Amino acid sequence: MSQKPVLRFAPSPTGMLHIGGARTALFNWLYARHSGGTFLLRIEDTDRERSTPEAVQAILNGMTWMGLNWDGEVTYQFARATRHREVAEKLLAEGKAYRCYATAEELTQMREEQKAAGKPMRYDGRWRDRLAGPAEAGKPSVVRLKARQTGETIVHDVVLGDVRFENAQLDDMVLLRSDGTPTYMLAVVVDDADMGVTHVIRGADHLNNAARQLQLIEAMGAAVPVYGHLPLINGPDGAKLSKRHGALAVEAYQGMGYLPETMRNYLLRLGWSHGDDEIISTAQAIEWFNFESIGKSAARMDYKKLDNLNGHYIRETADATLAAEVIAFLARETPPRILSMTARERLQSAMPSLKERAKTLIELIQGAEFLFTDGPRTLDAAAEKLLTLEGRASLAAVMPALEATDWTGPALEAAARAFAEGTGVKLGQVAQPLRAALTGKASSPPLFEMLALLGREESLIRLRAYAS
Repeated sequence: MSQKPVLRFAPSPTGMLHIGGARTALFNWLYARHSGGTFLLRIEDTDRERSTPEAVQAILNGMTWMGLNWDGEVTYQFARATRHREVAEKLLAEGKAYRCYATAEELTQMREEQKAAGKPMRYDGRWRDRLAGPAEAGKPSVVRLKARQTGETIVHDVVLGDVRFENAQLDDMVLLRSDGTPTYMLAVVVDDADMGVTHVIRGADHLNNAARQLQLIEAMGAAVPVYGHLPLINGPDGAKLSKRHGALAVEAYQGMGYLPETMRNYLLRLGWSHGDDEIISTAQAIEWFNFESIGKSAARMDYKKLDNLNGHYIRETADATLAAEVIAFLARETPPRILSMTARERLQSAMPSLKERAKTLIELIQGAEFLFTDGPRTLDAAAEKLLTLEGRASLAAVMPALEATDWTGPALEAAARAFAEGTGVKLGQVAQPLRAALTGKASSPPLFEMLALLGREESLIRLRAYAS
């Protein structure tokens, strides 16, 4: 019986979880769920100077928000340093690695000479076949892999095909630093082997690492994983995605009012396709996901497409679920906004209308703000233009007709329409000042529904504040 796939997402906690990392995590998660395999999370915190607890938490928060649940406990790479050193020492004992006593000054001089001669700058193997003598006693040394110097290393890549590297171009990489700490290259290979990782799916920026890591895997006698290197994500202008293209951290997208379902669908389509399908549910993504449909060229961010997709998922989300999302979003604000029970009930009642016009939760909230508090509204600039002296006079004139009718949407609309016809104006000329006074804005969900929703007493308080 063949082994179930084991995949991993292994970010370095030197910054937030960015879009590229989130897509890598998603693709690994989807394949693990598609194949009935295991999805592991490993925090590669060997860079002690740049790794921060805040970044670790941001990664965990981003993964949780995206709905990318991992199996088992999180593995922290630094905690396994003793195991990494053990492997390096074993390779030393087997003659597959060696100690290098070259000083920093010697290595700098070596690189300067190589540069001056127009040669590639790489370690020249000066300690590869030397034994330490009395002169080296007590001096610091690093441990290097004794890499193959001839032939080629082939990375069999499920995305890019076979990628060949001349072994002469690969130098003897450092496994242990002079202070005994393991390097990233050693740690990642040992961890993958010990965790039984069968598939290494990661960004194309790791492709060169794969050739070096294959040599280490061979020296260890470990199983070779299936490799897949994902093309990078570019900005809308086709240049490499960078901070100038806008928000990059996954948590920033949450703060901008996108739904996790949107991000899963959008990131899936950022480099993977299933025919012409654009809207792909998570259940469909798990059923359909494969490596063959990953594109070989860089994907490009399209924020307009992201907005439209988010609008779709907002409309598809159940009213109660969406109201809960909005309430949670407001509670995360600084300072937090906590809605009263009345405001929550109004929000959910208005949700069918609110969600039709919003592409983000922020837009939805902006459209719903008039429901959150009671009393006369503060007018925005557009509402001010509607409540001129003429607009206020129109408001005062229609109010008796509204007060005399049943306070339901259809009855209120009929009363306003009859008033407009009787005074020879269009319904819009009556409705616009009403809307401005009721909501403080020039646009809102259907006016007469909102009058009914707010109730007679609250609506009249707001309308009377601007009727003259």
